[in-house]
Amino acid sequence: MPVSFLTAVQRESYGRFAVVPTPEEIARFCHLSDTDLALIAKLRGDHNRLGFALQLTTVRFLGVFLENPTTIPAAVLQTLLEQLCISSSACLEQYQEARQHRKHAAEIRTQYGYVEFSDPIAGFRLTRWLYALCWSGTERPSVLFERATTWLLTHKVLLPGASTLERFVAKLRSRVETRLWRVLGRGITAAQRTQLENLLVTP
Repeated sequence: MPVSFLTAVQRESYGRFAVVPTPEEIARFCHLSDTDLALIAKLRGDHNRLGFALQLTTVRFLGVFLENPTTIPAAVLQTLLEQLCISSSACLEQYQEARQHRKHAAEIRTQYGYVEFSDPIAGFRLTRWLYALCWSGTERPSVLFERATTWLLTHKVLLPGASTLERFVAKLRSRVETRLWRVLGRGITAAQRTQLENLLVTP
């Protein structure tokens, strides 16, 4: 199976705001709970409070921390401004210059339990779950990629690069196929094997 199986659309939308989130998605991922607001309230300045909220909602929705947290849809930004009672998003320029987003990303990992893709426990759980899907189903690699992405988001595992996850899915699916063929061929007699091989002979 080729390692590169993602479509151009999948590769472009992976870990990015490829389209404007729906109102339902905004309500689900951009709502700040009392716990969120209490943590944000400890920060100094509107730029830090808004920047932290952007990082938090982005990792919830996309599974990644953006290098430039200011590149988000206007609907997401407006929702956060209203919840934080901040009148203007102009303060984001100061947040970007201060490079506080790296510090905030580390704090969000700690406070909310996000782990890297390389985490051994998360990797084992994903492998076991995806292996079961491959063994019992016939989904295309691109579908398995989407399902793996959803699993990572659900279990607070930061998304790796698209190529990294693509290779992971391809390798795991290949392992399952190899095992499947071994199981199928285990009970075949020599005579049956010969008959099957003869089917491959063309006139």
